[in-house]
Amino acid sequence: MKRARNGRGLPVIRYAARRTVLSALVALGVVVLTYLIARVVPSDPAGVWAGPRASAAERARIRAELGLDRPVAEQIVSYVAGVLRGDWGLSVLTHRPVLTDLLTLLPNSLQVVLAGLVIGLAVGLPAGLAAVRWHGRTPDRLVRSGALLSAAIPTFWLALLLQTLLASRLGLLPIAGSHDRAVLAAHPVTTVTGLPLLDAVLTGNGAAAADLFDHLLLPALVVASYPAAVVARMVRASLLDAAGEPHIQMVRSLGFPERTVLGRFALRLAWNPVLQLLALIFGYSLVNTFLVESVFDYPGLGRYAADAVQSLDTPAVVGVTLLVALLYLAANLAVDLAQAALDPRITLR
Repeated sequence: MKRARNGRGLPVIRYAARRTVLSALVALGVVVLTYLIARVVPSDPAGVWAGPRASAAERARIRAELGLDRPVAEQIVSYVAGVLRGDWGLSVLTHRPVLTDLLTLLPNSLQVVLAGLVIGLAVGLPAGLAAVRWHGRTPDRLVRSGALLSAAIPTFWLALLLQTLLASRLGLLPIAGSHDRAVLAAHPVTTVTGLPLLDAVLTGNGAAAADLFDHLLLPALVVASYPAAVVARMVRASLLDAAGEPHIQMVRSLGFPERTVLGRFALRLAWNPVLQLLALIFGYSLVNTFLVESVFDYPGLGRYAADAVQSLDTPAVVGVTLLVALLYLAANLAVDLAQAALDPRITLR
């Protein structure tokens, strides 16, 4: 990133095109590396596909149909060519196209991740502001201690704790699952965006929206733990740096209230470091939700990936890895472009 001197349209287009090409190369490397690791592990995908009672001849036939009898390099080239055509292979476990499985389960995982990020920002941003507003005093110490604890607490332990307290003992929220079958059977959700809760809200389906929200809240709170801590600490550090800038000191000398100085002027300077972290937090939360989905029995990419690893389902494992890599690369590109849009001093070349 450099200082902008010319118009912004062409540099942004060039940057986006170059990043897209680089992202494709990174995705290719992820596919090759994951495929090699999956093939090194001793396994018999043909045996999983055929079942435990299949004969040796039947397994040999299935290996030939799946292309597992060809050299690994040839398998990788064939797989990459298939990915470019939209063919991500067949799942050994489900016997369905991997891409179909992923697109079916992705909305649930994205729903948990996005809800966690929203909660994390809603908690972390005002906490960081409060820490700076009362810097060195009790609120600041509480925010720093809370952020440290929130970032350090193990995900599975927090998930089990919330399950025990809020679901088992208090009965405030469902203990597991993504919905109540009876509720959605009586109030089916019309697909608009693919995100079940958002679709229920957009279509005015209040009963389904309430049920989906109840099942989503606990997993989202667990996922939000780390983003809230990171955002609070980053906002605090960025605001303390920005508060020392000359024009911020000038605004303060003009008699503006401290709340206005921090929230209106200093926060605008502090957004760039926070935005830089969002892509990293998104990627971490997306991977973190795999464990969360397992604890809460929430149907998404995490449970699908766990089943694929346990069954040595190479196409599914590679497919999940590739999808997560693509989402992370897309989030990085979106954050960089957002920074350029919010700060006219920055250009992307």
